[in-house]
Amino acid sequence: MDSNPFADPRAANPFADPSVQQAAGSGNANRQQGMLDDYNPFGERNQTRPGGGTQTGGVVPPPRPAQPTQPAIMTPSEEPPPPYSQSGAQKMDTSELQRRQEELEKKAEELQRKEQALKELSAANGNRQNNWPPLPKFMPFGPCFYQDFSVDIPLEFQKIVKFVYYLWGFHVVVLFLNILASLAWFCVSADGGTTFGLSILWFILFTPCSFVCWYRPLYKAFRSDSSFNFFVFFFVFFFQFCVYIIQSIGITNFTVGIIAGLGVVGSNLAAGLIMIFVGIFFALLAVVSFALLVKVHRIYRSTGASFQKAQAEFATGVMRNEVVQTAAADAAASAARNAVAGQYNRY
Repeated sequence: MDSNPFADPRAANPFADPSVQQAAGSGNANRQQGMLDDYNPFGERNQTRPGGGTQTGGVVPPPRPAQPTQPAIMTPSEEPPPPYSQSGAQKMDTSELQRRQEELEKKAEELQRKEQALKELSAANGNRQNNWPPLPKFMPFGPCFYQDFSVDIPLEFQKIVKFVYYLWGFHVVVLFLNILASLAWFCVSADGGTTFGLSILWFILFTPCSFVCWYRPLYKAFRSDSSFNFFVFFFVFFFQFCVYIIQSIGITNFTVGIIAGLGVVGSNLAAGLIMIFVGIFFALLAVVSFALLVKVHRIYRSTGASFQKAQAEFATGVMRNEVVQTAAADAAASAARNAVAGQYNRY
């Protein structure tokens, strides 16, 4: 019924040609192969459902055209980079480095001087020549002490020992000014005669005694870390501090001072002012002496010194003294002879 009644039954079907059928079969196969090549089983549209099948209902979606990609090449920025600047941690304080370098150089020079002094001392077989006070060679007597801060005193204590040495020099100058002020008082009033005579005595007596009794003990204390010399310095220098207070006040004819100068200002202004200035100098010495006592005592406590150590040093020093050894030997020999003589008389 569906056949064409007008068709020629003997006419050939053009699609029945084997070559056409082969071309059509190869085209379908290529199309199916391309769809399989572009198919991604892990894509979102190809996820399987719990009931089976894909989200597209089993139909494979057509392949998407490939997106053009750009190579990962960094394009240079048109803006120039910021200028380089050092951070705070990179900045170094050159002044601090220079100060440390100077300290190291000073220590090196100090060590070199000490080595040179030790070499000279070894060459002289340990006999150091006294160099203080520096007297000319034509004098009939020579120096009495050896003094060298760079050799004897440790580097950390040299400043304070030199300060005490300069304080002693200022002490001598004020004693000399005390003579001039006493002379001025004596010139305007006969009451200053006693003070003038005593001022000469204080200058002659206190100048060497202060050097020997409180400056040299401090020098030797720092030189050999001697507790005994520290105690000697504390005792004598405290007495010197009390004398400074009395001299600065001037309440007696012991010396000129502020009170004595105020009493003379009414009769003679120049002499009174000189006496007051000298009293102020004595007061300044008293203040500096008190501060020095406190500072030296702190250093003394930091060195681990004690009174027991000072006693041991004193006993050792006394027993090493040749005079004491000779006296002790004579006393022992005399006691032995008396004991033998008493034993002989008994029999």
